[in-house]
Amino acid sequence: MDKTALSGRQYAPPGTDCTTTCGPSRVYRGPVTDVWRAAERYPGGDPGAGIESWHAFSFGPHYDPDNLRFGALIACNEERLVPGAGFDEHPHSHTEIVTWVVEGELTHRDSTGHETVVRAGDVQRLSAAGGVRHVERNDAGTPLTFVQTWLAPLEPGGEPSYEIVRGIADSTPYAIPEAGALLHVRRLAAGERTAVPDGPFVYVHVVRGEVWLDGEELGPGDAARVTDAKELDAVAVTPAELLVWEMS
Repeated sequence: MDKTALSGRQYAPPGTDCTTTCGPSRVYRGPVTDVWRAAERYPGGDPGAGIESWHAFSFGPHYDPDNLRFGALIACNEERLVPGAGFDEHPHSHTEIVTWVVEGELTHRDSTGHETVVRAGDVQRLSAAGGVRHVERNDAGTPLTFVQTWLAPLEPGGEPSYEIVRGIADSTPYAIPEAGALLHVRRLAAGERTAVPDGPFVYVHVVRGEVWLDGEELGPGDAARVTDAKELDAVAVTPAELLVWEMS
């Protein structure tokens, strides 16, 4: 999918010498913001089993060679599970898996012996390393919605590890050094402004609410992929919650 054509904007690649190689419409003038709408996500899951999934990147049967990753990110999935539904035990390897619960409760069990209930405001990380198996279920009596991000590690292999941070504070960065990444959680009141981190790759996912970012209005499920981010702000149109990934 040609996202440049969809946005109606054209840019030269970062680092291009536009004094000799670019016409007026190709001058690179700073950060490149590529907006992907919630409606463009690939559908997945198993609706008959009460599982609804929406994938931001090429995933499973939805193969798109032009949408395999952004920075360290290789998946950003929105998952909705009815009570009693879930993903039976399945394997992962060479992946950093970070989960953010939007509403409800997620029960996690893995082959290293961890069993945890993850609630809204908690950050859960499972480092699959050389290999791990886990179960994810909605064992509560209310619907569950969560966002799960997969990141490619800088080095494969190693021993699996697990961590959960309860009730992470707003604007407190959560480091994933194995992937060279930081997660920033932003909860904004209407009209509030927050700085987008500078960096080679920044991924902004809107969990709830509406925000303005680099001239684009983003709503729930929308995401902005920013290359060479510098001196950008996000401004909340309504009360909003953002997951902001800063990657090297």
